[in-house]
Amino acid sequence: MVQILFTINGYSLRSYGVILALAIALGAAVSYVLASDEKEYRDHLLDVLVYAIIGAIIGARLWQVFFYEWGYYSANPGEILKIWHGGLAIQGSLVGAVLVTWFYTHLKKLDFWRLADIAAPGLILGQGIGRIACFLNGDAYGIPTNSGFGLVYPPGTPAYDVYGNQPLWPAEVWEGQWDIIVFVIILILSRWRKWTKGTLFLTYIILYSLGRFALEFLRGDVTTYFLNLSSGQWGSIAAIGVALICMVVLHLRSAQTNAK
Repeated sequence: MVQILFTINGYSLRSYGVILALAIALGAAVSYVLASDEKEYRDHLLDVLVYAIIGAIIGARLWQVFFYEWGYYSANPGEILKIWHGGLAIQGSLVGAVLVTWFYTHLKKLDFWRLADIAAPGLILGQGIGRIACFLNGDAYGIPTNSGFGLVYPPGTPAYDVYGNQPLWPAEVWEGQWDIIVFVIILILSRWRKWTKGTLFLTYIILYSLGRFALEFLRGDVTTYFLNLSSGQWGSIAAIGVALICMVVLHLRSAQTNAK
């Protein structure tokens, strides 16, 4: 676990930022290559990437501030804009990126669901790689295993500050591995051309959220609320519910269109 790769003239290159940049680049490249039969939308995929990244960063920060650490940030408002101090929530980044992409497709008169399906494989791959950043940074850590098995984080990491030398469940590592499994599933499903538009993207949202919900039980950096569930779990429930509703609506619309 290496938080800082090197320092030059007082400026440090952090592994977190490097891995996130790599995750975005590889995710975008994979979606672009896989969309070889969607030339028009493939070109827009690269155009929307910059806007989606900005929306993702803003969404991730707002989600972290208001749903995860409002107690801290309400007492320290000056820290809200200091994203280099850490604190970006994946669920918020997805919401921010989706909203920006929807506005982009609306302005360009494109089919949002078609573009979302194209982006889905790259999105989940990027998330899987991004969890390596959490591992190297020592955040998104698990609870103590109370055994000899587990990850032991070094001093200076958020995990060590909370649990010291205790072995912890590798929650962030397992989530990254689950994301790769979802990536393979989406990749296999994408080879079948007869899915209703939006199915691939919504399947990705559902599968990711199921894994996130389960692994939240092993997280040591969360606060639980109603029904003893965390913000991440309630966010996962909401995401699954919205995705299922959208899937049904899109299927019904497709059936009506084909019946005409």
